[in-house]
Amino acid sequence: MNKSMAIASLLTLVVSASASAASFTLSSNDIKQGEFMSKVHEFKGFGCSGDDLSPHLKWENAPKGTKSFAITVYDPDAPTGSGWWHWQVVNIDKSITEVAQGAGSDSHAAWLSTASHVDNDYGNPRFGGACPPQGHGVHRYQFTVHALSVEKLELPVNASGALAGYMINANSIATSTIEALYKRD
Repeated sequence: MNKSMAIASLLTLVVSASASAASFTLSSNDIKQGEFMSKVHEFKGFGCSGDDLSPHLKWENAPKGTKSFAITVYDPDAPTGSGWWHWQVVNIDKSITEVAQGAGSDSHAAWLSTASHVDNDYGNPRFGGACPPQGHGVHRYQFTVHALSVEKLELPVNASGALAGYMINANSIATSTIEALYKRD
């Protein structure tokens, strides 16, 4: 076999191996990529009257080396200059791969036995739904699951969303995101 055929065979093997490797994915029964969320995911307060329920989330094919997970929900379109953190949960046990609708509301849920909520930008340690300013147009809500290389993120009590985000990103080995939409006319 000549050198170019050997290189071609090696490249084919690498491409085949990459194509067959399953990627880390996030799915939901409640929200879809690029589609509008229902009012059940709207905040209750600040002039909003939704049910304030976090959506169902399920993730699969975490990469080798995953020791825990984190969930973040972020609105980059909030008129704050720094976006808006709607939900951050850290130190989710690596055996957890799904959370039910409303799981972000119950701080005593079994799935939170090792995990903890970081205060959202509403000032609460829980999920806080969408509540863009009325007439501000469409906002994007980035629901992301992070596969982390550490079992536990060491965060101070009352860590800011920015600090939690920094520590999550510094220890992420893979992420998967669903970007859902919401607006209030």
